[in-house]
Amino acid sequence: QVQLVESGGGSVQAGGSLRLSCQASGLTSSTSCMGWFRQAPGKEREGVAYIRSSDGTTVYPDSVKDRFTISSDNAKNTLYLHMNNLKPDDSAMYYCAAGGYGLNWRNYPNFGQGTQVTVSS
Repeated sequence: QVQLVESGGGSVQAGGSLRLSCQASGLTSSTSCMGWFRQAPGKEREGVAYIRSSDGTTVYPDSVKDRFTISSDNAKNTLYLHMNNLKPDDSAMYYCAAGGYGLNWRNYPNFGQGTQVTVSS
């Protein structure tokens, strides 16, 4: 059974940085591709970063490219999302996901409970 626990969210001012962490357990080779998603109130969940476990390929949408970086520490079973130059539009609940591919949340069967990020102007 896959379990994902996010941490690291908080409140920052625009231009600030945060690092989100996702502690994973129960991953197998078929569930090890992972991503980060976010959902603001009244909006659909959107993908902000994806990493392919086989070769470390990463994918970002234009909205966060060059500001967000996804990485993983396989020894610690931990996924990270480094977020720089944060903007108020980045405010959302951020979720870690595993076992899917790409930036479409519908491709993923496993999500964590989320961690809140709030960016003030």
